[in-house]
Amino acid sequence: MGKPKHYRPPGKKKEGNAARYVTRSQAIKILQVSLSDFRKLCIHKGVFPREPKKKVKGNHHTYYHLKDVMYILHDPLLEKFREIRAYQRKIKKAKAKKNDELAKLLLSRAPSYRLDMVIRDRYPTFIDALRDLDDPLTMVHLFAMLPAIDRLKIEVKRIHNCRRLCHEWQAYISRTHKLRKAFVAVKGIYYQAEVDGQKITWLAPHARQQVLTDDVDFNVMLTFLEFYEALLGFVNFQLYHSVNVKYPPILDPRLEALAADLYALSRYFDANHRAVVQEPQVAGSSRSEQEQEESDLRLAQLQHQLPANEPGALMHLVQDASSEIEEDETTRNCKILFQNKKIFLSREVPRESLLFVIPAFGGIVSWEGDGAPFAESDDSITHQIVDRPTQGHVYLSREYVQPQWVYDCINARIILPTEPYMVGRDPPPHLSPFVDDEAEGYVPDYAKTIRQLQAAAKSDIQPLPGTGNDELDNSQNMLAEGFINRTEAMEAAEKKQEMMLLEKQYHNELKMELQGVSSINKLNSEDTKSKKQSLPDVEEQSAEDPSRLMMSRKKRGLYKAIEMGKQQKKERVEKLKERKRNIEAAQKSEKKHRKAQVS
Repeated sequence: MGKPKHYRPPGKKKEGNAARYVTRSQAIKILQVSLSDFRKLCIHKGVFPREPKKKVKGNHHTYYHLKDVMYILHDPLLEKFREIRAYQRKIKKAKAKKNDELAKLLLSRAPSYRLDMVIRDRYPTFIDALRDLDDPLTMVHLFAMLPAIDRLKIEVKRIHNCRRLCHEWQAYISRTHKLRKAFVAVKGIYYQAEVDGQKITWLAPHARQQVLTDDVDFNVMLTFLEFYEALLGFVNFQLYHSVNVKYPPILDPRLEALAADLYALSRYFDANHRAVVQEPQVAGSSRSEQEQEESDLRLAQLQHQLPANEPGALMHLVQDASSEIEEDETTRNCKILFQNKKIFLSREVPRESLLFVIPAFGGIVSWEGDGAPFAESDDSITHQIVDRPTQGHVYLSREYVQPQWVYDCINARIILPTEPYMVGRDPPPHLSPFVDDEAEGYVPDYAKTIRQLQAAAKSDIQPLPGTGNDELDNSQNMLAEGFINRTEAMEAAEKKQEMMLLEKQYHNELKMELQGVSSINKLNSEDTKSKKQSLPDVEEQSAEDPSRLMMSRKKRGLYKAIEMGKQQKKERVEKLKERKRNIEAAQKSEKKHRKAQVS
């Protein structure tokens, strides 16, 4: 018999994928740890499975790169895990011998590990940590809303820590006016902030009772959460110190008991700044006296309602303390969006989200309950957020709007009219700021209305209806800059359209000549056809393209995928237009039916 095809003599060195990749069981054998500890190490060190081109051990195995396994092997965290595992055996042995005193003593002295060096290793600079902050923020916000369940090892202390980290992050974003977008969806509320030039997007779930399912492995999620908590703590520490605020913050116990943590943090920002900016009167004062002065200052602010709740109070103090902090134009625009707006929240609206969003854009906000800055009867309130069909007691000096008005104003960066958002009316469609309407090929009607309002607010010149932005790009720019007038701009746009049509006709004639068909016969045959003839399919167009014949098989497949994507986008746009037509027809028929009933 001959040798097998993949026969390798014993003792010969492995080559190729067999030497570069190992299975999970082989990696566990190399590291000498359990499966759970191996998962923890991979999560903490950022090691993920690989997909080699040739799977030596078969397709049913999970493969890791050998360099990643060696990277974990020389990590101090591995020795710490082995130490903890050996110590747990001692505790188990003491409990088996019914030696409760020794077991309690061993439990009190149990070793623990920190992830400080792991975070320093994975994120050498602060910008690296900010780039990877989307998933940590989403995970921490998720666990902040979950109930504590001992069966799933979700502890109360961990839930409270997640809530603390979320509120600290939101307080910084709100008080420094770094928030850029907000969108309310079915899954939750999407936020996007810009910190040090990095766009950070996260999802916060709605404040409702969460039902936990059994098909989710919470052990893996808790391991990720452990790393994300440490990372977010480091990021919050750096952000707070960048604006000269002490970390961790000390909250007022009264507001903390009333579940007004975010408002208490905003108060802490200003109180801490005042304590930092003020010079100590006596150099040798004791620590207890300083703590007493800080507590008295904080209580005085809470009692007398100092201007800590005014928009931009934090940034004024930051500018006094450090002249190096500069605001960009976007931050300045966000800072004055809700300026001179005093907003009151009814008890049925999402309080935590609006307490985070409104101050981030310069507004003053209060709510119904104890610890609020001002009451509902305050005459200086300009808007009240209500989410109920009718409103009982109405103040004529303010406007009653639905919560969607706040988010739409934030995304549009202008104060929208409140009439469509009044109580009892169906609000306009809530458009996502994360979708590019031009790229999708469909611009909703309300998006066009918002653009007109933005142009009116900025006194900009908009393109004429029926013309595209790409076709009038150069002429509109010259018109806006004052080089040409309106008539010349329209003539330039018409010339550009004619040139594009001639160029398209020239390319079509070249294609016909390459296919051996005379252009005259082709044009005569096209004139006899109906104008309402359907367009050819994507495959027929690509088959007529002579350049496709010169493509390789891989490029042809890529070209076909691109064309299919374009076709699918057109179909989605047609579905949206058809849905819009059906809705308009239904509204017209409903109006006719109402008129017939009235008559």
